[in-house]
Amino acid sequence: MCGRYCITTAPEAIRRLFRYREQPNFPPRYNVAPTQPVPIVRLTDGERSFALVRWGLLPPWVKDPKAFSLVINARAESVNDKPAFRNAMRRRRCLFPADGFYEWKVEGGRRRAFHARPVGGGPLAFAGLWETWTGPNGEEVETAAIVTTQANRAMAQVHHRAPVIVPPDAFDLWLDCRNVDEHTATALLGPAPEGSMEVYEVSPAVNKVANDAPELVEPYTPTTEAPLEQPKPKAKRQQADPGQGSLF
Repeated sequence: MCGRYCITTAPEAIRRLFRYREQPNFPPRYNVAPTQPVPIVRLTDGERSFALVRWGLLPPWVKDPKAFSLVINARAESVNDKPAFRNAMRRRRCLFPADGFYEWKVEGGRRRAFHARPVGGGPLAFAGLWETWTGPNGEEVETAAIVTTQANRAMAQVHHRAPVIVPPDAFDLWLDCRNVDEHTATALLGPAPEGSMEVYEVSPAVNKVANDAPELVEPYTPTTEAPLEQPKPKAKRQQADPGQGSLF
């Protein structure tokens, strides 16, 4: 899965990579968490556009958001079949700009945090799906989820799942829902190429959503044998860490 990620490249460099017309200005974020506003890139009237949405997809048929589990990831193997994703897979595919993501490994009683990023650094794009939910009073909330797949060899040492990374030359193929059907787009939903990502341990400070600083992505060597704090039980209605707040 992917429950935290970072987007640290300067806005203008992100804009050049994704070629959207807007000129947003946003600060670097080293600890992006579910339910927070996140940037996505999608097609609007045939052109790439930038938008801020809530991370945590809410299908339009949901009647009570409070009773629906927070869906931050969509499994590549079932996006064309699951009711929560299949319409978005046909009509509302998007990209998540990012610079890397975090994953955790429980080993010997310790919960260790790791960071994965492209070899050599630089921004990348996660495959995503977005939806618009309309409430009983006409209010609209745009939400999105990151598509995940089997991890490549480097990432599998930490976790068996990882975000789908879409290469720049396939951006149009993924985004163009009008001319590229969902089955053709599914061909992009594979692991990152071997040797393309580096994975290394980072500070347990990333466990706390409130921490958001460059130090979170620096390599870390544990200095104590004391077990790290174990994760709290997850709330039944959401798949993210508790304490992140909600838009509802």
